[in-house]
Amino acid sequence: MDILLAHGYYLSEDPAERKVMKPYPTLGLLYLSAYLKRAGFNVGMFDSTFDTLDSFISLTEQQKPAVIGLYCNMMTKFNILKMIAASKHIGAIVVLGGPEPANYAEEYLTRGADVIVLGEGESTLEELLPSLARHKLDKLDVIAGIVFQRDDGALVRTLPRAQIADLDSLPDPDREAIDLQMYMDTWKQHHGMSSISLITARGCPYHCEWCSHAVYGHTHRRRSVNRVVDEVEFLLGRYQPDQLWYADDVFTIKHSWFFEYAAELKRRNIRIPFECISRADRLNEQVIQTLADIGCSRLWIGSESGSQTVLDNMRREVKVEQVQAMTHMLRKYGIQTGMFIMLGYEGEEVADIEATADHLKKAAPDVFLTTLAYPIKGTPYYQKVENRILARSSWDERSDRQLSVVGRRSRRYYSFANRWLVNTVLLDREKKGTANPLKVIKAKVNEVIGRAGMWMTNNEREVK
Repeated sequence: MDILLAHGYYLSEDPAERKVMKPYPTLGLLYLSAYLKRAGFNVGMFDSTFDTLDSFISLTEQQKPAVIGLYCNMMTKFNILKMIAASKHIGAIVVLGGPEPANYAEEYLTRGADVIVLGEGESTLEELLPSLARHKLDKLDVIAGIVFQRDDGALVRTLPRAQIADLDSLPDPDREAIDLQMYMDTWKQHHGMSSISLITARGCPYHCEWCSHAVYGHTHRRRSVNRVVDEVEFLLGRYQPDQLWYADDVFTIKHSWFFEYAAELKRRNIRIPFECISRADRLNEQVIQTLADIGCSRLWIGSESGSQTVLDNMRREVKVEQVQAMTHMLRKYGIQTGMFIMLGYEGEEVADIEATADHLKKAAPDVFLTTLAYPIKGTPYYQKVENRILARSSWDERSDRQLSVVGRRSRRYYSFANRWLVNTVLLDREKKGTANPLKVIKAKVNEVIGRAGMWMTNNEREVK
């Protein structure tokens, strides 16, 4: 085996996802597996989602791969640190990739990783693996797109590697390397339908200040229409999913491509329900009608806030009114809407949270999810507040999600704010609908508690 690929997400350790039960495999690793196998490498795969850390340790002790490649993001950091230690215990060379190690290269290298791959991993690993086989950790300087540590402790960041210009040159993800049926069965058991993910592009050219571009940068590169439809056709024939999830950052970003794609699906008589993400400014009635025609059942919009001031601070480059108008139009064509809402961004005041509540009442999405803003290293937001970032524990014990900002209102305040926001919107929805008395009473009680809590904690600030 030339390399064992793995990631650190274990469903059994994620209580939030166990309530939702909508897992998808890590497409990035499946792309790597397919690419490296096509290049002639012997590739193993440990898909941790339905497995355990003990299983990973047992597998590595039995097979003793010379190189172990781990995909790491913020959520999997703590398991990855354990997997690094287990990999080093058997003498493996550890290569890390993904958004998290790119921002914390020195930290991961000093904790046992040997090489950090920056950006896309396909061509870097194709060059790196033969070098590791011949020279171990010597002569890494000539490999573009990596970070490593010399024996003297100096950190070396090699020249950047060009991104893959032609995505059609990549093979389809190596879904046969994992038990995809387990994902589909989980979906079917909990939601009555199975679902498979795919991507049609890489990268996002927008500049939202809180968003990480650690892997793909600010590029936007598309696969050709025929290559994507070929993959959809294969997925339908091989796995028979009930729906698809287009995991692109902005599915309808390029209208000419999107309309051509819809036409090709129709030409091949393909129509299957799907979900996707887009932006309000990349939607219009023609796009939405076409989405409905080809099977879109739900579209997620990164609304983030109902305050134009906050949106401008984020550099979202979208108007609140656009989000509301496109949400109404999606509903007109029978497409459900989901929204992502972020509280606590730099400069947000009570009036901005109230504007967000008003926005959600007017837009009336079918579902919305809230999160509290946190600075991700490497983003403009992080740089903007870096001298005020508050970390209450050591790097090994926290992720960027636990970071706060000195001077911002307390987490307790935002817990109350979220309670008020969710329930004032729910109360408005109930009053406009069937007005279930029990739901109205519950929502009213929580709305009052949330509002009172906001008032009581309004002056609580994050301090060192």
